[in-house]
Amino acid sequence: MAMPDVIALGEALIDFVSSISGVTLIDAPSFMKAAGGAPANVAVGLAKLGVSSGFMGKVGDDAFGHFLSKTMEEAGVDVQAMRYSTEARTTLAFVSLQEDGERDFMFYRHPSADMLYQADEVDETYIRSASIIHFGSISLIDEPSRSATHFSLEIAAEAGLLISYDPNLRMNLWPDEATAKSRILSAWPLAHVIKISDEELGFLTAQQDPLKGGEALWHEGLKALIITHGSAGCTFLTPTFTGTLPGFVVKSMDTTGAGDGFVAGLLKGMLGDSGVFNNKEAMRRICEYANAVGALTTTQRGAIPALPSAKTVQEFLRERDEI
Repeated sequence: MAMPDVIALGEALIDFVSSISGVTLIDAPSFMKAAGGAPANVAVGLAKLGVSSGFMGKVGDDAFGHFLSKTMEEAGVDVQAMRYSTEARTTLAFVSLQEDGERDFMFYRHPSADMLYQADEVDETYIRSASIIHFGSISLIDEPSRSATHFSLEIAAEAGLLISYDPNLRMNLWPDEATAKSRILSAWPLAHVIKISDEELGFLTAQQDPLKGGEALWHEGLKALIITHGSAGCTFLTPTFTGTLPGFVVKSMDTTGAGDGFVAGLLKGMLGDSGVFNNKEAMRRICEYANAVGALTTTQRGAIPALPSAKTVQEFLRERDEI
């Protein structure tokens, strides 16, 4: 069986999204089921962009777990390394979009299947055959998934993979801020490419300035740190240059999955081209492409259904060039 080029490691879950916007979870009248979880979104985002991707993690051996597997597979993601738990169910997240556009989240994971992913369930051969592995911080919250994540990253480092990290801070899943900060940073030295948002930069460094905050978070093995500014674009830092790119103006409907779409765009550009980290123009192009994927993801509801195809991104960028 063919092995994927990029593996996304971590949680896959069900988002139950409020059927109407502008309300809290208390006032939401009904919810729509959508496949989610940041690493799962990245895997689907890559597949939709024409990149061979796979997902590693654990879901419940239940209707929702099999729905996630089916959704990813139908999108073109390889799920052979996915594991199923009979001890715990698939994570559920209830989400509503409030009037200010912010999201109200409530998670059901006490515990959930993804938290029970164990090191002995990690497929080492699967990791070794890939070029890039991507992970987030949700799998670092609890044991045994924390050990399974670190074990997977050790194998990836040993095999020479490019390691990508998106901390994707969900404060209400952590016991407290100090634990969140220390565990998020525990995986920091292992990553070659890190994407964080303005909010996460502020949380980790107490800095609002992307260059100062970026410097505070820099480590020797890092090849690129990308700080996203929502619709305002992004700032990138490498060992030899920095740059800032504006975002794209689109009619935004739902920001769910925009950061994951951005990561998928980024990794597509970095796959098989180690020279990008020494080439400012190439890095600008990759970040512009990632900005476009992120922006397009906000034009529809949900994450996975909204992630664009390579053709959609290409046409969007071509139209912008013609303006």
